[in-house]
Amino acid sequence: MVAPDPVDARLLAVLAESGRAAVHELAQRLGMDPREAAMRLITLSGSGLPVLVGVECDPNGVRRALANAAAYGNYFGPPQSGPYAVHQSGPHQVQQQYGPQGPVSQPFPAQPQAQPQQATWGPPQSAGWVRADQPQPKPVSRTGKIGSSLEADSLEGAHLQIQLVEVVDPADFLFTAAGYKLADGERAVVVHTEVTNASQVSYTSLPDMYLVLVTKTGETVTKAPVSLSSRPAHKLGVQPGETAGGHTVFVLPDETQVIQVRWSVRPEVDLNTLVWTIDD
Repeated sequence: MVAPDPVDARLLAVLAESGRAAVHELAQRLGMDPREAAMRLITLSGSGLPVLVGVECDPNGVRRALANAAAYGNYFGPPQSGPYAVHQSGPHQVQQQYGPQGPVSQPFPAQPQAQPQQATWGPPQSAGWVRADQPQPKPVSRTGKIGSSLEADSLEGAHLQIQLVEVVDPADFLFTAAGYKLADGERAVVVHTEVTNASQVSYTSLPDMYLVLVTKTGETVTKAPVSLSSRPAHKLGVQPGETAGGHTVFVLPDETQVIQVRWSVRPEVDLNTLVWTIDD
């Protein structure tokens, strides 16, 4: 068996301390991406090391998450049988639309002395799938500026209110005061966010796991694996009714212009992604 590389060795050392831990907890302690930590553990397990990589879930929580995904039109059950289509790189093209279709129009017999009723229909399971005489749901804003609170739903079904409290740019003095050193041509940025769990479902993820900065050129800057004593980092999870704050540190080239702060529940952008614009 080949000896593990330094990153694998650190991962195994942390795992050996407890003997049993969740992958995202190990990744958080080491400042790693949970996906990378999971892949490394699976590889180490397959190499012969006594490491078992498993997964547990709250069945009800998973069912709620699937129901929420279906409501957004992101999930319609397992794929239909048939040949598997290989997707090539390049712009994504939707080839076929799955899911429930709108009702087929049928002649409606006239009723004597009945007033005609107008109905407005939209895609099934969407906000438009209601009658015109029924209350319409209030639209949810996904964009704002520094100081504003935006709303999103977690994968577990928790309803979150996230406020971008402050962006300190540059924050070199906070970075160096904590004992860290910036390389030539680098600067630090500190983002302060507060997350309120306005539901009865626990939010179990790290609130700033996928918090990124968006540059003027469209690139994203992920958080640095450091925490500042004067600006505490986010802790894992937010319980129902709780408001938790934390600070996220970023290190980027000094000349890079930041135009947005973006928060997501997934690594990729989806309907729950929130964007705050930074004024010049």
